[in-house]
Amino acid sequence: MSLRIAITADPYLPVPPRLYGGIERVIALLVSGLVRRGHDVTLIAHPESRTPAPLVGYGVAPHRGWYPRLRELVQVGTSLMSLRSRVDLIHSFGRLAALAPVLPIRTVKKIQSYQRAIPWGGVRRAARLGGESVWFTGCSTSLYATRVGPAEAPRWRTVFNCVDASSYSAVARVPDDAPLAFLGRIERIKGTHTAVEIAKAAGRRLVIAGNIADAGYFRSEIEPHIDGRSVTYIGEVDDAAKNRMLGGAAALLMPIEWDEPFGIVMAEACACGTPVIGFARGSVPEVVRDGATGFVVSTVAEAVQAVARLPAIDRRSVRRDCEQRFSCDAIVGAYEQLYYEAVG
Repeated sequence: MSLRIAITADPYLPVPPRLYGGIERVIALLVSGLVRRGHDVTLIAHPESRTPAPLVGYGVAPHRGWYPRLRELVQVGTSLMSLRSRVDLIHSFGRLAALAPVLPIRTVKKIQSYQRAIPWGGVRRAARLGGESVWFTGCSTSLYATRVGPAEAPRWRTVFNCVDASSYSAVARVPDDAPLAFLGRIERIKGTHTAVEIAKAAGRRLVIAGNIADAGYFRSEIEPHIDGRSVTYIGEVDDAAKNRMLGGAAALLMPIEWDEPFGIVMAEACACGTPVIGFARGSVPEVVRDGATGFVVSTVAEAVQAVARLPAIDRRSVRRDCEQRFSCDAIVGAYEQLYYEAVG
């Protein structure tokens, strides 16, 4: 049965993004997958988005400051009100407040998806206002499990983020001296400095890529280690360069210092067959199958030991696991099943 679905995104980046933008990339893959499966999809997103579905583009982007953000809410709310009689379901990846005009309309099912910190006060109000017409998802169970009680649990689901596995080349074997990799925003909570420490202690080269989110941190704690040999920084990377970097790495390091909701770079590494060594915070224990697709560790010393154990990981199995859990088909199928459940 085909469904009529409106999907909303924040206006800050196009769908898909040019470089970084994990949520926007997931939305692009979801919309394309739903269209391929015969669903009637409308996307409300950045006006420069490229999508096979009809696009309702925000009038002003990016929406920074209180007045443009208010205009954003008014625009998406107005669009949803105009679509309410022509859709079976509204799936929001944007701000929960944008659903406010349609929350009381219980004949239209709503799903609010979270890939970042959840505004629990707003969630509680939306659940009261929308009743059983409102459902919620998190990109990992770690994002919501400790705050959702037994009465609320039936309307919460975990749907992982996805990657287009066909865009990544699976590398079954790398040289014994292949470097370790760090890919992501360069700031303290991402643990770039710890990745340097792990690589140096393990006697392995490290390749760092990503945008510098904290210039002071980069200058004081990362740049002094960059010598072009043991530690290399290659800046921001597009999809092709990311594929080469991850595919040629012995492992991706994820020594995070915060409870990261998902970390899509882990799925991207796995798509290349590259195992992940990550700290046991946030979604890492859900994404990484310890001993099979990488290692979940708690300290630098444990991470160094994990580097020595990398030859025991079958990179082909890492790729297969990615296809089963994080591919477009897997995630589109998971959302599609939720849609059917929500609309009854």
